[in-house]
Amino acid sequence: MSPSADERRRAVRVDAALKLEVNIPREGGDPQLATLETLNISSSGIYFKSDHFIEPMTKLDMELELPIDGPQDKNVTTASCEGIVVRVLPEYESPETDQYEVAVFFTRISDDGIEHLQNHISHLLES
Repeated sequence: MSPSADERRRAVRVDAALKLEVNIPREGGDPQLATLETLNISSSGIYFKSDHFIEPMTKLDMELELPIDGPQDKNVTTASCEGIVVRVLPEYESPETDQYEVAVFFTRISDDGIEHLQNHISHLLES
């Protein structure tokens, strides 16, 4: 997957269905833990579907589950990360909407987490 001339992202983005645990902040209460699945990933962020509307600019604490030795490996490790929501589609919460697409830019990811993430992206690009 090579970036197009119109591509503004610096990091290569690849399709990946990975387990993602997100602490979703709730107004006036404790965060709600949600187990979700990514749609695609890059070394700078993730894109996932959520049944919760998450406001843009919301800070999220997340755990991303990554196969250790390629996409088919059953042995996994986790990458602890924080990020900021940069886009949500649809843009507004609606009772008629049951799925939102959420784009998150990483603001922090552990050193070993980014290493495992980059290795997984490399494995996916080779396939």
